[in-house]
Amino acid sequence: MGMALTGKVVPYKVGFGAMPADVFHVPFPVALHGMTTEKSIDALHYLFKADVDPKRVAAIILEPVQGEGGFYEAPRDFMTKLRGICDEHGILLIADEVQTGFARTGKMFAMEHHEVQPDITTMAKSLAGGFPLAAVTGRAEIMDAPAPGGLGGTYGGSPLGIAAANAVLDVIEEEGLCDRANLLGGRLKQHLASLRDDVPEIVDVRGPGFMNAVEFNVGGKPSADFTNKVRTEALKRGLLLLTCGVYGNVVRFLSPITIQDAVFSEALGKLEESIRAARKG
Repeated sequence: MGMALTGKVVPYKVGFGAMPADVFHVPFPVALHGMTTEKSIDALHYLFKADVDPKRVAAIILEPVQGEGGFYEAPRDFMTKLRGICDEHGILLIADEVQTGFARTGKMFAMEHHEVQPDITTMAKSLAGGFPLAAVTGRAEIMDAPAPGGLGGTYGGSPLGIAAANAVLDVIEEEGLCDRANLLGGRLKQHLASLRDDVPEIVDVRGPGFMNAVEFNVGGKPSADFTNKVRTEALKRGLLLLTCGVYGNVVRFLSPITIQDAVFSEALGKLEESIRAARKG
């Protein structure tokens, strides 16, 4: 079911057999690729006419800022219209905040950037600072709906994981990590934007807080080859980069919000060297 939900075939679905039925995908609004909020909402309405009765839809699941999809941020008007559609048809709105949560976007949760509330929120990764812990929260009437014992798992509620999560929440508050995420992300985006005159392959620099990405095109088309060159050149210099996006042409940045200033400055220098070296290569 997890693979059925993802909107990226390679490397997650390739080589596997049939997926569970009744999972549908609608294009995410990305203005850079010509997909506006209106077009995305129209595609959802068409789905309701052509493939599935909206009264049968249990939930609409999305990331407020796409992770593997390319770090595209959901427009505010899109989220507002989506909330209205869910309310109209009795559909749950589920925010996947596994990557966006816990100060990464400059607020504790990315959904705080929108004037709508999800019905359910999923979270993990930075929740426990590296310890294995995930959580699902939601409106009381939803979370209390299963019968006693209807929700559970062998590894639920690890005492060590819970203690780590409490410590993480304390550090976020005490060290002002929401503000620091905005500061670091601003520095990173400014540094990348300053390269655009010399590096025409950079077509977009984006992301709220310290959840940022740079997108590369060559000849007006997404270029996974150029992006991989940047990643390879960075590796030569001891800088680990991670690519993403449906076309593999995006480098995403998820450095620790607690990164030391000196280390961050060093990384910025190596990043610039790597991008310039990729152009020469």
